[in-house]
Amino acid sequence: MEDGFAASRLFSQGYSYTYDDVIFLPHYIDFPTDAVSLSTSLSRNIRLSIPCVASPMDTVSEAYMAAAMAALGGIAIVHSNCTSAQQASIIRHAKSLHIPIAPSVAFASPQDVLTAPPQGRYVFVTESGTLPSKLVGYVDCENLKGEEVKIFDYMRDCKSVESVPWNHDLGKIEAILEEKKSDFVVLERDGEVVNVLIKEDVERLKGYPKLGAGTVGADGEWMVGAALGTRESDKERLEHVVKAGANVVVLDSSQGNSIYQIEMIKYIKKTYPQLDVIGGNVVTMSQAQNLIQAGVDALRVGMGSGSICTTQEVCAVGRGQATAVYKVSSIAAQHGVPVIADGGISNSGHIVKALVLGASTVMMGSFLAGSTEAPGAYEYKNGQRVKKYRGMGSLEAMTKGSDQRYLGDTAKLKIAQGVVGAVADKGSVLKFVPYTMQAVKQGFQDLGASSLPMAHDLLRSGTLRLEVRTGAAQVEGGIHGLVSYEKKSF
Repeated sequence: MEDGFAASRLFSQGYSYTYDDVIFLPHYIDFPTDAVSLSTSLSRNIRLSIPCVASPMDTVSEAYMAAAMAALGGIAIVHSNCTSAQQASIIRHAKSLHIPIAPSVAFASPQDVLTAPPQGRYVFVTESGTLPSKLVGYVDCENLKGEEVKIFDYMRDCKSVESVPWNHDLGKIEAILEEKKSDFVVLERDGEVVNVLIKEDVERLKGYPKLGAGTVGADGEWMVGAALGTRESDKERLEHVVKAGANVVVLDSSQGNSIYQIEMIKYIKKTYPQLDVIGGNVVTMSQAQNLIQAGVDALRVGMGSGSICTTQEVCAVGRGQATAVYKVSSIAAQHGVPVIADGGISNSGHIVKALVLGASTVMMGSFLAGSTEAPGAYEYKNGQRVKKYRGMGSLEAMTKGSDQRYLGDTAKLKIAQGVVGAVADKGSVLKFVPYTMQAVKQGFQDLGASSLPMAHDLLRSGTLRLEVRTGAAQVEGGIHGLVSYEKKSF
């Protein structure tokens, strides 16, 4: 009695399928949802508690995202659309955020002038105007007068400021705030401020789902990844990020099957043999085979599937993400190389599909953009609170250096392979990622898989069956037939 299709048959018919094109048929349940384990491998030597990776994009992954993702049991890859010194500083900052919460206060330098009311009651003044940096004072915004305010004129000294070491836990900080009757506490490392927490931040963190042990390295600090290019100058960047403590590097290219990447993989493995290298991006088995032979410790899969990526439209190359993940995973599994499904993730169902089709982790950009931890300031558009989100192939991003990702940094004419947009405020990843993972566990339960290896075995044995969804089936599978509705996932 045969129902549906085995993956090997479905993905050998010459069609390029996206996640929405396919649907799994339910299997047999003999375990509770909480019995599902989502622990997985990012690369040959790095284990994660959850299969989530933040994409190396300059509107997604900097210090606060890296700390939060590691605290959740995932990892973030810090983007390289900045100088190597700046990237190294972001990595060091992320590793110093023992309490992984983005501050709800503003920062400025002594020379700054405020032209608009800042967020919150306090502005903390550092030498650089950012973190990490040496604290020189703070401003109580209740005392500000006038439209243009010079920070220096209102700055108070640090004598009354409560400072604690960066690795204090939340309980100790809460006790200090209560004992000293203070509104805030400053966390310092090596003489620099790495974070400032106010009472509201502590209460907010306590209200999120409980965190586990997180993704921690041998040194007891958060694990953080770093993106690199394949140019000669990236060898110097590699040295900077390794010294800063990067635990894994990603060779960030839209088309990874190149002589440039293969040579860089060999250079890294020779120079830093203990450092895991993630290669990509690839979408075919032959691309994957070349990088596996070069020595990669994981493969990043996806080309043109991101919400802000226009590579398939502009260059006429790429592949539907469901097909790409299945095909590359098939060859990678034979060599013990984990696969990262990069792009095309907009809901928990897409994560389930990516993982069951063979990926070990999913890399997300738009899914995490707009969160509290994403870089950038919130603004309002048409009454909605949003943050900027841009593709690294957009002209705006390429002017800062990301054009080498598309092998276009030496080209006379710049051609965009991405756009600039905005995404709605999602709140903190510390809240919505745990709920998303619970939804993924429910998907695995429906498929009768209590772990990622079990899901992969069920797929490859032909036990799990799939079908292609027609356009009408996709409409039916979503919300339909309502005049209006409000969608809340948790």
